[in-house]
Amino acid sequence: MSDTRPKRAGRKARTAARAAGPPSNPAPPGQQGGTYRPLNSQEVQDIYDTALRLLSDLGMGEVPDRLRQSLEAVGASSTASGRVTFPRSLVEDAIATAPKTFPLHARDPARSIEVGGNAVHFGTGGAAVQTLDRRTRQYRASTLADLHDFTRLQDSLTNVSWFTRCCIATDLPDEWALDVNTAYALLRNTTKPVATAFTLAEHVAPIVAMFDMAAGGDGAFAHRPFVKAHISPVISPMRFGADAVDTTYACLEHNIPVSCITAAQAGATAPATLAGFLAQSLAETLASLVMVHAIKPGHPMVFSNWPLVIDLRTGAFSGGGGEIAVMNAASAQIINWLGLVSGVAASMTDAKALDAQYGAEKGLTSLAAALAGGNLIYESSGMTSALLGASFEGFVLDDEMHGHTYRILRGVEVSESTLDYDGICAAVLGEGHFLGGAATIAAMERDYVYPTLADRDAPRAWADAGALTAWDRAGKRVDQILGAPTPVYLDSNTDAAIRAAFDIRFP
Repeated sequence: MSDTRPKRAGRKARTAARAAGPPSNPAPPGQQGGTYRPLNSQEVQDIYDTALRLLSDLGMGEVPDRLRQSLEAVGASSTASGRVTFPRSLVEDAIATAPKTFPLHARDPARSIEVGGNAVHFGTGGAAVQTLDRRTRQYRASTLADLHDFTRLQDSLTNVSWFTRCCIATDLPDEWALDVNTAYALLRNTTKPVATAFTLAEHVAPIVAMFDMAAGGDGAFAHRPFVKAHISPVISPMRFGADAVDTTYACLEHNIPVSCITAAQAGATAPATLAGFLAQSLAETLASLVMVHAIKPGHPMVFSNWPLVIDLRTGAFSGGGGEIAVMNAASAQIINWLGLVSGVAASMTDAKALDAQYGAEKGLTSLAAALAGGNLIYESSGMTSALLGASFEGFVLDDEMHGHTYRILRGVEVSESTLDYDGICAAVLGEGHFLGGAATIAAMERDYVYPTLADRDAPRAWADAGALTAWDRAGKRVDQILGAPTPVYLDSNTDAAIRAAFDIRFP
């Protein structure tokens, strides 16, 4: 009998290679969406026409004087009641002038992304005031330390394309300390594209000075802005918010790309009918676009029309379910039809624990948004309890979910090679299987996404390994990531200069 030990060694090596997965990501972020269209072409047109009618006939209320002057200068009109109306031609000029694609710069240029078209990117958002504690699995107030840890954690997650602060540091004493320490957490812990919010307009200039220090000197940030601002200048229904409008002026002055977010709630601040909701919400986000156009034509703006839902039985915001899934998908479809850079929201589960409800609601809402071609899908990672909570374990579980979603978007490549007629004949007439064949190995490396957290073992093997849940396995992954050395993204001199100039509370 021949010695089989070398074969065993080879089999072990092949098994180890298979366990490690493919050498490169077979479905990276930026896959193409747009195949799911919940609205037909006439329905899209009807919603758009109704939105333009709302703007031209009803108009916007509570318009600050400065903005009123800017809007009138480009063709808007003030009514006797004080509302401002936008003629159809003005709205369509704003749409035509707005960038159809633009880069979201990262401090590390290799991590920058181009947004627009049908390219889909999952990222983060939210303002959770509670964090699901990793040890107790109970909710507690979110802290500045949590924000730093969330930022560090996502920095290593392949399928999260950009990071917006996901929680509010409730242990900070005031709005200035919150804004400046949030900005510092982004600089210290990641070089991905990032986004933040400015509570007041006067906070923008000094925080941009901090960004300049990280970017290399005065004016460096404006030349290549690696932070975008999340602003909600419209308050539903159909009125402007003065503080957010002031912040918009300040951000545009400093060349900060903006995500102007409309976040109406069906049955509360917008119609309960889905079509009526989409028309009003579209009108409100178009009002933000016209505002940007009036202040600084052509400035990069993410058209962030986020349809939100309340449970009409209780009045509570609901982050998961079929209605919010189809409305955000419809919103992405409409925005992409307009040719603008689309921002929608998904994966905002109502679940408090990382359980079956968590997985189902996140899966259906995020997949619908991606299939519809949402360019930037916000809130998609780590959010729980209808945006009231954030979870570390949720971040890594959602990252794996996004990888499978990108694989769905990649689709099926059909060619003479992939149809593999000759290979089928050879297997049928030969060994009777496809295991170990060259085509199988090539497909394994090219076409398949392999989970590292989802369990695919047999029941006995799963039990013998400790019968761990997905939550358990995710917790171990979080411990590994946060227990590893932290990359240094601010050199010691820059960090010391920032700390000398600003009220940085993180040790």
